[in-house]
Amino acid sequence: MAKYLVETYYTCSFKVNHYLDSIDEKELKNLEKRDDGKFEIIDVKLDSRKTKSLSSTNNKITENKKIEIISEGQKTTPKNLENFLKPNNIIQDKSGKRFSMPDRRKGYIQKATIGDHKVYLHTGEYEDGKIGEIFIDTSKEGELVKALMNNFAIAVSLGLQYGVPLDEFINAFVGTKFEPSGKVLGNDRILSASSILDYIFRELAISYQNREDLAHTPAIGTNENSNFDDQNSDDQNQLLKIVKDITSKGFVRNNYKKNLVDLSDVKINLKGKK
Repeated sequence: MAKYLVETYYTCSFKVNHYLDSIDEKELKNLEKRDDGKFEIIDVKLDSRKTKSLSSTNNKITENKKIEIISEGQKTTPKNLENFLKPNNIIQDKSGKRFSMPDRRKGYIQKATIGDHKVYLHTGEYEDGKIGEIFIDTSKEGELVKALMNNFAIAVSLGLQYGVPLDEFINAFVGTKFEPSGKVLGNDRILSASSILDYIFRELAISYQNREDLAHTPAIGTNENSNFDDQNSDDQNQLLKIVKDITSKGFVRNNYKKNLVDLSDVKINLKGKK
């Protein structure tokens, strides 16, 4: 015979989808009376749990601390509800966490001229080469514009560090139009830009996402190292690992192999002259 009773309290959020031929006040009032809706659980929270002894001599009730466990939004039924309970720390790792940049980090600086305005793009990268911050410096701009650009760069950097994909910024800002705009000098892949933001995110897309569709000129030297790629693959893989650890991903435009130089026949004398 059971000696204890465990009571678990859940809070469940769900939605019901109804397909209607028309929308009017009468149809909306009758929605709750219909039983043809499609039921879908959004999340489940474990609020608390109480343990009660069934013994007549001990009626002590123990209440555990409140625990929140949120499930992934998936279609389910109340019968298999427990399959969607997951630890709270997993959810915290997925959202709301900032991945700060290392104190000493890689990156590159790209100088370009849009019209008569000079633009300097600075980038910072994580150890794996993923971009985590940008800085934008301009010339011939007033203090207001410079302050806005600086704070815009900080906002983008915070978004990247909180996990916003770079593609989201690229899709949002490539193609924006405002002055200065026009011919671009100093960048071998971008010949013109409709604004500073259009130029900035074209450059980031090409350097970090291999977005050749946003470049105006083809990549140079794509097949230069084809013979080198076929030879000494083990040695090359070791060299590639070293290069990735010390080289900016954006600086080599996400193409390490193309920038490798075969130094197998080069001998270096490290002994000092007497």
